[in-house]
Amino acid sequence: MNVSCDLFCTVVDNFGDAGVCWRLARQLAREQGWTMRLWIDDVAPLCGLRPGVDAALDRQSIDGVEIRRWTSPFPAVEPAQVVIEAFACELPASYVAAMAQQQQPVWINLEYLSAENWVAGCHRMASPHPTLPLVKHFFFPGFAKGTGGLIRERDADFGERSPGPALAVSLFCYDNPGLPALLETWATGAEPITCRVADGLPRRQVAAWLNEPFAPGMEARRGALALTALPFLPQPEYDRLLGGCDLDFVRGEDSFVRAQWAQRPFVWQTYPQAGNAHGGKLEAFLALYTAGLDGKARQAVVDFSAAWNGGGDIAVTWAALRRALPQLAAHAEPWAREIALPGNLAENLAQFCIGRI
Repeated sequence: MNVSCDLFCTVVDNFGDAGVCWRLARQLAREQGWTMRLWIDDVAPLCGLRPGVDAALDRQSIDGVEIRRWTSPFPAVEPAQVVIEAFACELPASYVAAMAQQQQPVWINLEYLSAENWVAGCHRMASPHPTLPLVKHFFFPGFAKGTGGLIRERDADFGERSPGPALAVSLFCYDNPGLPALLETWATGAEPITCRVADGLPRRQVAAWLNEPFAPGMEARRGALALTALPFLPQPEYDRLLGGCDLDFVRGEDSFVRAQWAQRPFVWQTYPQAGNAHGGKLEAFLALYTAGLDGKARQAVVDFSAAWNGGGDIAVTWAALRRALPQLAAHAEPWAREIALPGNLAENLAQFCIGRI
């Protein structure tokens, strides 16, 4: 069914919001045949995620998606049949008024990913507009039955691990006070470790620890630790990086989900929120993820995750996590099968919307 869709995105977490929205827009266009417009207030993050995007253009088409710069005042356009506001971004008032003039477009609030118990109860919940003849539905990605599932393209390619003598690690994180202690632990340990450092914040933090330049393409060694500064990787290349490592440090939502599809052990840094709201999200996810592990491995994951998110001793908890890695590697494939059970987010979203057009 040919469906027109406007997907709105405001960039808050630099690449995270843009990354999720680009994956979803591209998948709806390519796999569902939808006519997609992606309205985004900052085009620049897309340039790295998808080479070929031009940050200077207000309007361009690539991979079947029309990318439009979200400007103020907002242009007078005809609203699409399906309108998705990603992560509770507020639609332009003029656009909402135009929506009210047409026959009930399907209005979706695509929420942030969470494993918390209340998510299934709120998924697909309707919220009537207080003054206009419009109804918004909340759509929650998730890991369990009763949620919208997770983004995964049919052509996703996560590559394969090439065996080597050193433990291969990828590092992608927010500003993390625990990182220097982890790097020091690796450097002074007996096991050789190769760490592939993502561009941006991780690379700058490593440069500060090294106390020397660490530009993309450079390498450095400290004791048992070999470091490589990666250039910014487009999404497909980053996916293959995850699949090629023994352990992936990921953050936020997009890389977090991709590491799970890559079927590799991973450590998640949640997006920091006021009032430690991110702590509840971490605990809820770990309760699901570690349910299939034995007691020692489960505790190792919980303890190191707490330390990595600001609540423990990195050096002490690393040793236990390292011992648990073989079990985590064996756990990765059945875990990927489990989180696939709710179905694919794009397909679930399309089915929900088509039934209401």
